[in-house]
Amino acid sequence: MPARVPLSNAGPAETEILIVGGGLVGMAMAAALGGAGIPVTLVESEKLPDITAETFDGRSSAIAYGSQQVLSGIGAWDYIAAAAEPIRDIRVSDGGWQYREASPFFVHYHFADLNPDTVPGAHGAQPPFGWIIENRAVRVGLLKRLAEIAAVTHLPGTRVREIAFEGSFNVVTLDDGTLIRARLVIGADGRASAVRRMAGITTQELGYKHSAIVCTVTHDRPHDGVAHEHFLPVGPFAMLPMTDDAEGRHRSSIVWTEDPRIIPMLLALSDDELGGEIERRFGPTLGRIRPVGPRFNYPLKMILASTYIREGLALAGDAAHGMHPIAGQGFNMGVRDVAALSEVLVDAWRGGADLGSLAVLEHYARWRRFDNLMMLVVTDGLTRLFSNDIGPIRLARDIGFFLFNKAKPLKRLAMRHAMGIVGTLPRLVRGEKL
Repeated sequence: MPARVPLSNAGPAETEILIVGGGLVGMAMAAALGGAGIPVTLVESEKLPDITAETFDGRSSAIAYGSQQVLSGIGAWDYIAAAAEPIRDIRVSDGGWQYREASPFFVHYHFADLNPDTVPGAHGAQPPFGWIIENRAVRVGLLKRLAEIAAVTHLPGTRVREIAFEGSFNVVTLDDGTLIRARLVIGADGRASAVRRMAGITTQELGYKHSAIVCTVTHDRPHDGVAHEHFLPVGPFAMLPMTDDAEGRHRSSIVWTEDPRIIPMLLALSDDELGGEIERRFGPTLGRIRPVGPRFNYPLKMILASTYIREGLALAGDAAHGMHPIAGQGFNMGVRDVAALSEVLVDAWRGGADLGSLAVLEHYARWRRFDNLMMLVVTDGLTRLFSNDIGPIRLARDIGFFLFNKAKPLKRLAMRHAMGIVGTLPRLVRGEKL
């Protein structure tokens, strides 16, 4: 195997793989590939103190069981687990208390309803559907894991100025003039991906007339590991269980889809006033609800790259696909990209193949594109189906909820899909080593 060449300004340094974007997907990709011994350079535009600050990203992620298997397989889960709250119950309802008459029908998943013998890597134990974890805690855990891997060179606070795609090597120019030659560049730099733009890859985009308010709330009663999703006329409202804080207060993360015209007014409310608005939409089951910490607002948009690969380049995570958060699957799709691409590249590395060749990368593109496309279609369809209050459509939704609860095989399939264990699974998702 080629020897790892340390970076320097004396001339173009060399690395097998250069990952642009040190967010959750980029760091997980670096940990997977570097942990397998492939020389990796990870470039991240933000500085380390910034990306671990409480004010950097207020979101929490739903880590599906399959994604947890990946994080465990790359050696990061032990650094994350203490901040993870298991999801043991999922309840999906239409309408809500004091906001609109709630439908009498709802969808209910319980983790014990699935045979653990059918869950890859469960070894007969009953796993939860997944975990809710603050993105900040995932970042901190991944950074700790990366610090242990000698094959990874991490360059935070660094931007890519230019990428020249030159056959068997790409020449990457950093903002300080440093040149790095890499056999493969992986773009994991988000929906506004500069790597994607430099490669000339176009996108299909669909904007929603919604934005999402995200914040952490405390509540009087324990959540008991239940994840709630209420469909309201303007869009979904999710209450996701989190670990208790250091003072023992019960916490949840909310993802509140709302008309962007009223979001500035909502964000300007006092804690008591905003808590009252949340209670109107969620209901009384958790008692008094009050926001704590920073509040964030994210515009919602669907995006799909026209291709995930070209010679010497692969896209992953939101750089390849971005979806509505209605099903909480955005980060999980990115983790599955990590599992699939790392498996393809590690196998090629061990076989002595050129990691940037289309012959290697096409396997990844075929593997992931259909799965991601189907999830984009499903999330978009659910958003449009539930984001209205038209009587006949509400009736159709009620009937659908009722029939779905009666269709046990279909319900079990949906539960497995929520856990991220449907389809052709990469080794890491199956609980196996790369």
